[in-house]
This record gives sequence, structure tokens and C-alpha cells, in this order.
Amino acid sequence: MKRIAVIALMLLGIALPVAAAKEKAKPVDMKDINHVFVGWVDINPDDWKMQGYANKQEWLDVISGANESFQKDLAKTLSGLTVTMAKNKDDVNTAGNDLYIKFSDARVDKGYRLHISVHFIDLKTNNEVGSIPLQVLGAHLCGLSGCINKELDKVNEEIGKNLNRPVQKAAEEK
Repeated sequence: MKRIAVIALMLLGIALPVAAAKEKAKPVDMKDINHVFVGWVDINPDDWKMQGYANKQEWLDVISGANESFQKDLAKTLSGLTVTMAKNKDDVNTAGNDLYIKFSDARVDKGYRLHISVHFIDLKTNNEVGSIPLQVLGAHLCGLSGCINKELDKVNEEIGKNLNRPVQKAAEEK
């Protein structure tokens, strides 16, 4: 009987954190948001060799291209708002904006899986008003740059959900 009780308590101890982790994040209140600054997804440029690139510049070009594509798609998700996009990893000029979408912990592992966290920062109070905790997005049957683009599409969808904004898919553009 004691063994059953111990097993039941252990299972309960495992189940509760899992259930809590699946709790949906509360969407960010967008009623006073008109101007949004979107930061740069800063994937480590020194990982060029690990990712199989001939030199650092080729890897930087992949990172830059992925950011540009992601920003274009995110601008559609945030349509109706004035959106300013970071031009590079050093661009953090949030002046004149209401919300800062900041990315952290961004890296791509050897399995082409993107690891990333997203933070929604109210620039009037400098408080985080929402976040998408660190996620590891799965590998796909694609090349590295294609995988990064597909996974940033998933980040775009998550941002849209957190901001109560519909995400426009490529098929909807036609």
C-alpha cells in the first residue's frame, strides 16, 4: 500500500509541472500599442564553422537573410501598426515606440534546431508584459538556411498569437 502511495505521489509530482508548463501565455494587451520595434534575431556569427560554412561572412549572410525574411513576414502579422525593424544586431534604437519585441538565447544547434526566447517589453514602463519562453523548434528536411526560415515562421506565428494578431501565410498572399 505504501508503495502505491509513493508511486502516486511521484507521478503527481511529475504531472503538475508538466500541466503548469502547458498553460497558455496571456496575450499582450495591444490597446495602447501603435508603434513596435522588432529586434534582431542574433544567432552567434562565430558558429560558422560548426554549421559547415567556408567562412564567417557566408554565415553572417545567412543570418542577415533569415532576419530580413522574418522581419518582412512579421511586418504583415503586425499590419496596422507602425513597425520599425532592427537593421542589425547592434540596432536597439527603440525611441518613439510603445513595444519592443526582443529576442534572446537565439542559436542553431547541429541538428538545425532553432533555440529562441521572445520578450515583449512595454517601453513606457520598461517592464516585460509578456514572453514566449525558450523554445526548441524541430529540424526539418531542408538546408540550414531553409530550416532557419521555417522556424522563424513558427516564431512569427507565436508572436501573432501572443499579440492577438492573425498571421498571414504565404498561401493567403496569392
